[in-house]
Amino acid sequence: MNSLIAYCGLKCDECGAYIATQNDDDAKRRETAEKWSKEYKVDIKPEDINCEGCITTTGRVFSHCTVCEVRRCGQEKGVANCAYCEEYACEKLGRYFAMAPVMKANLEEIRKGLQ
Repeated sequence: MNSLIAYCGLKCDECGAYIATQNDDDAKRRETAEKWSKEYKVDIKPEDINCEGCITTTGRVFSHCTVCEVRRCGQEKGVANCAYCEEYACEKLGRYFAMAPVMKANLEEIRKGLQ
C-alpha cells in the first residue's frame, strides 16, 4: 500500500489523528490529544482529533491543517505534495524540516523517483 503523503512530507497513515479517524478510535484520539498537548504546549481535546489527511479537499482535517502555510501553498500550486513543486525546497518547508527531519527524507525519496 502506498502511503498518503501530506504536502510537507509527513505520512498521514502514520499520524495519530488520521489513524484515529480512519478507525473511529476514541482511545487513539485521547492518546493523540494528550501527546500533542504536551509536545506542542497547547490544549488539544480528543474531539479535535479528526483528520482525513492533509491533501483532502472534502474531508475533515486537523485544525492546524486549516491554517498551515505549506498546505495552502501546495493546494494553490495544485501539486500532489511539495516533492512535485518547482520551488522545492522552499523556506516554508525548511522550518518544518527543522522540526521533523523525516518530512525531508520522505519528500527526497519521492523526488528520486521523479528524475
